[in-house]
Amino acid sequence: MATKQQRLCVNQADGEAGYARNSAVQSVTQNWMKPAIEEAVIGLLNSKSTDVPNSMVIADLGCSAGPNALALVSTAVDAVLHHHHAAKHDQGALEVRVLLNDLPDNDFNDVAKRLVSFQQSAQSPGLLLTAGIVPGSFYKRLFPSNFLDLVVSSNSLHWISEVPEELKSNMIHLYDEDEGLRRERRPLVIQAYREQFRKDLTLFLKLRAQELVPGGRMVVSMLGTRDYLCITPWDIAVIPLNDMASRGLISREMLDSFYVPMYGPSDSELREIIQDEGSFVINEIWVHKLEKTLFPPNAMARFMRAVYEPMMVQHFGLSSDAMDEFVTTLEQQLTPGSPYHDYHVGDRVFVSASLTRRF
Repeated sequence: MATKQQRLCVNQADGEAGYARNSAVQSVTQNWMKPAIEEAVIGLLNSKSTDVPNSMVIADLGCSAGPNALALVSTAVDAVLHHHHAAKHDQGALEVRVLLNDLPDNDFNDVAKRLVSFQQSAQSPGLLLTAGIVPGSFYKRLFPSNFLDLVVSSNSLHWISEVPEELKSNMIHLYDEDEGLRRERRPLVIQAYREQFRKDLTLFLKLRAQELVPGGRMVVSMLGTRDYLCITPWDIAVIPLNDMASRGLISREMLDSFYVPMYGPSDSELREIIQDEGSFVINEIWVHKLEKTLFPPNAMARFMRAVYEPMMVQHFGLSSDAMDEFVTTLEQQLTPGSPYHDYHVGDRVFVSASLTRRF
């Protein structure tokens, strides 16, 4: 019997539980990317010969929805306009095409409305700004060959294409109730996810290399970890669920079959995969530490609900009240003094990379 495909999208609910009100973490990481995106745009425009149209095609892969959906492409378009206006000679009409991609369950109604406002606000003499929406997985081809000038992506590449099959088939859980068994199995779990991430990122790079023009640029950022730690992105969701299962609020059997398709690489892992794949030159790789005091426990807990609620509701059939309990439990565990605090917060980092497609 075919299993139901796991639903991957943020919470589209309105109000306090909605993603639009609980995406400040993503906003911070996007701000980290601005200098790299601006540098990439300037490099691209400076490399364009004078006998080619003054145009640029920009794609955001994993744009999501809400106020952050257009943040990266807005940075890129602003950089294009600034360069164009600062030029000392007439470069002619400027054509910029913006393309936004995410999985089909994304709230594209929200994105479309924001795109219209964005196009209106970005109007400038001599600028033709067109926009489009491209639903689909970025682990497949999305665009024609040699089509894109710039690819940007934030908070997306840590989502892998699927949960490692060997974990499910061998009934190796993300979080065993027995601590000894959990410690014994954890290296196996992490290694399975690491291999799946390597496979997926390698494919992602090959696909984007086909879609980018020679010399095209890519700036990406994702959840990561330090080389010396084994903190995984799913811990912060699974540990409070384990607490809820121990209190009988959710089924232990259902928790044992719950897997999150997410992995956070270290900067050295990221570098190695990019170099081994070979399609891109690494301009720079950064590690950004998420300050523990930047977001209070209640804000982090609401953020986690906004990201994980669709997946949890699909798997566990959780009610709104149960999701409220998830938030309460996680908030308590994130509070300093909790035995889970250091494990949850840890040394949380984001890793970013600026790349150029080889000629």
